[in-house]
Amino acid sequence: MSGKDTDGGAARRPDPAGTVVTGTHSATPSPNDFSPSAKVRAIREEIGHPVIDGDGHLVEILPLVIEMVGEVADPGVAQAFTSYLGTMFGEGSGFTPVRQPFWGSPGPTVDRLTTALPALMYERLDQFGLDFALLYPGVGLALMSCANAEVRQAGTRAINTYYAEIFGSYGDRMTPTAVIPMFTPDEAIAELDHAVGALGLKAVVMTGVVPRPARSDGATGWIDTLGHDSDFDYDPLWARCQELRIVPAFHGIGFGWGSRTSRSNYVYNHLGNFAAAQEAICRSLIMGGVTTRFPDLRFAFLEGGVTWAAQLYADLIGHWQKRNGQAIRANDPAAIDVALADRLIAAHASGPLANRHDVIRGSVRSNPSAAVDRATVDEFVTSGIDGAADVARIFTEQLFFGCEADDPLNALAFTPGMLPLGIRLNAFFGSDIGHWDVPDQRNVLPEAWELVEDGHVGREAFGDFVFGNVARMLTDANPAFFDGTSIKVATAK
Repeated sequence: MSGKDTDGGAARRPDPAGTVVTGTHSATPSPNDFSPSAKVRAIREEIGHPVIDGDGHLVEILPLVIEMVGEVADPGVAQAFTSYLGTMFGEGSGFTPVRQPFWGSPGPTVDRLTTALPALMYERLDQFGLDFALLYPGVGLALMSCANAEVRQAGTRAINTYYAEIFGSYGDRMTPTAVIPMFTPDEAIAELDHAVGALGLKAVVMTGVVPRPARSDGATGWIDTLGHDSDFDYDPLWARCQELRIVPAFHGIGFGWGSRTSRSNYVYNHLGNFAAAQEAICRSLIMGGVTTRFPDLRFAFLEGGVTWAAQLYADLIGHWQKRNGQAIRANDPAAIDVALADRLIAAHASGPLANRHDVIRGSVRSNPSAAVDRATVDEFVTSGIDGAADVARIFTEQLFFGCEADDPLNALAFTPGMLPLGIRLNAFFGSDIGHWDVPDQRNVLPEAWELVEDGHVGREAFGDFVFGNVARMLTDANPAFFDGTSIKVATAK
């Protein structure tokens, strides 16, 4: 297995002899033979259901995108857009300038062109063992973090037009996702309406981590996660997503803030960054009450794996049990039994503490946080959560987690009895085709199948992983999502 950026830190899988298994293919992909390998054919014959790639990537042909920016806005904006591309996570990104991602596209020539040429991608889907693919942006991901509003808005308008025009003819087996800028709810709604209404795109990608230069309370350099404590009310956006039958999918970037701010090492910044970014927006949506105010919305969190989701789920239940509005009052210093405390101090204060009864009594009855406004001690009130069952409902009905093919910890989502209340998490397969961490695009399905071969999941769970969960997520939001596709009949079931 090739190493990927998931919270669990997947690694190549050693075979019993101690060598490293690098994949089904070792030779460079042939430009003349796009037939599936024997391994891919065997997997497809065994599973008997479609495979949906819930998170593939395309690579934009940038000169064409820049031309479109010039058509959307004046030449000065197109020039500023071009300059931004050279500093995507440097000056002007809104984040702390960091070591730039470099050599991020796939290495083999055939693979690199596959993600840039829709007809080639379409022709190779059978070779990969994929029936349908959602294709997420390349440069478009970085554009969501651009602090220059004019460049960000013109760039996203142009890049969404590019996606619709370049990939629009291949909708029976793949669909591009529109980039939605999230610095304000108004700009997000405007681009959402244009992308879905005017361009006809039916899937979107957002960032859940927006850099803010200042906050209303005077804080500077903070990350807005859109749900909890945001300076903006994003509820109109979530309502519009529901009206348009859109799944908000988050592919935020976790470097340039927190501890991932190295100016010299991209790998240092990249490790675990997607998990950090997706955990931030997920936690914010839950604690901010978005998931309870919009119970019919589905949310996707991409490329970070599922281990962070398992920890967040368990932590939320544990925190609610000990710090809900009633339980937390047991920790109130005012609840100290003074008479009992005096008896215990008299009986057990010895040595240097023997003559300090008054000091001890005063200390245990005080607390650095004792002056907190007792009307605010219920920190779950905004979330709308009223028990562990509410947390379980949110995670099983509304939240879906994109996982890369080669992460063995994907099995955690399907391990019986591992998580509180015995739930399974809605993990779904994403190939990540189009990025550097897929050295051979022909291997993505065999890598995912290793979960079954290694005995970590059964065939039913594998079916949920590569088909059922993502199909349910998309059709829960939009029952017509797969109309006109090659898998309409299968998804209708």
